[in-house]
Amino acid sequence: MELLYEKLLKRSKNLLAFSAGSDSSALFFLLLEHDIPFDIAIVDYGTRAQSIKEIAHAKDLAQKYGKKIYISHAPSFPSNFEARARSFRYHFFETIIAKEGYDTLLTAHHLDDQFEWFLMQLSKGAGLGELVGLEPLLHKRGYKIIRPLLFHTKKEILAYLANRQIPYFHDESNEDTSYFRNYIRHHYAKPFMEEFALGLKRSFAYLLEDKKALLSQLSYRQIHDLYIAAKPSTPGQTMRVIDRICKKLGYLASASQKREILRQKEGVLAGSIAFGITQDLIYIAPHSQERVPKKIKERLRRAKIPAPLRPYIATAGIGVETIEQNRRLLQKNRLRSDRRSF
Repeated sequence: MELLYEKLLKRSKNLLAFSAGSDSSALFFLLLEHDIPFDIAIVDYGTRAQSIKEIAHAKDLAQKYGKKIYISHAPSFPSNFEARARSFRYHFFETIIAKEGYDTLLTAHHLDDQFEWFLMQLSKGAGLGELVGLEPLLHKRGYKIIRPLLFHTKKEILAYLANRQIPYFHDESNEDTSYFRNYIRHHYAKPFMEEFALGLKRSFAYLLEDKKALLSQLSYRQIHDLYIAAKPSTPGQTMRVIDRICKKLGYLASASQKREILRQKEGVLAGSIAFGITQDLIYIAPHSQERVPKKIKERLRRAKIPAPLRPYIATAGIGVETIEQNRRLLQKNRLRSDRRSF
């Protein structure tokens, strides 16, 4: 089985998100076969009796193949388990990456995961950017996420494991259709995937290219962690800009939060993201509560910088002239784009 971005991975310091399940087990041994360096990180949620065996198995693999292993034991999540577990998991990974200097986080997402996400978003009402939620390479703050198996099917992964007699653990909760993802998987995604896998591979390759083309039209400038973007002509495109920038700042905004940003025009999202929307521009930066000196505050007010952004701009030492220069560049880019559209 081929791996996406193999050459890049051979030059990188990689951390594998491991669970001892079929997907991450297959990726573990594929990385070994392709001579790609990596260590592993695993989270014990303590929700199943076999989790103790899974941790022991991960330790045995790490010792046998000379890999570092990082283990975290999650607290109990009495409600909204999937979202809270994901947040805990990625915080754990990012802490390791920052401390140990890893370049890349490897996850074992595959084509079936991509299609399940597509159907879940389609059922809720979504645009192209949301429908194609998983990308083979995603740039985060200080590291990259790479999904080397994204164009392989679950069937191919299971065949690989069977052919090499690689042991793995099966999570029985994946059969519980009371979870929305499992319901979509068993009733819609799995039957469709079994019959039309080749067409889906081609379609998602095209959709990813279309998504890149769409996002390339969303023009923005970055000054430290201050983002200034040209405001698109439609609410849907504006929400995509907001979503893209929030992700770059490490925050995943919900659809309702993005709609609230459009409604309020300026404010602070979840106590961490400051935003302001004018007639032509979108401003987004980390929220700061630092006091702004009176002279700087007046200078920013005259420059028509939305109030919630001013503390961060002052703290980061960003000059009004720098902001003006970037605003002019955005305006020039928009003029060029408008001319090309005629």
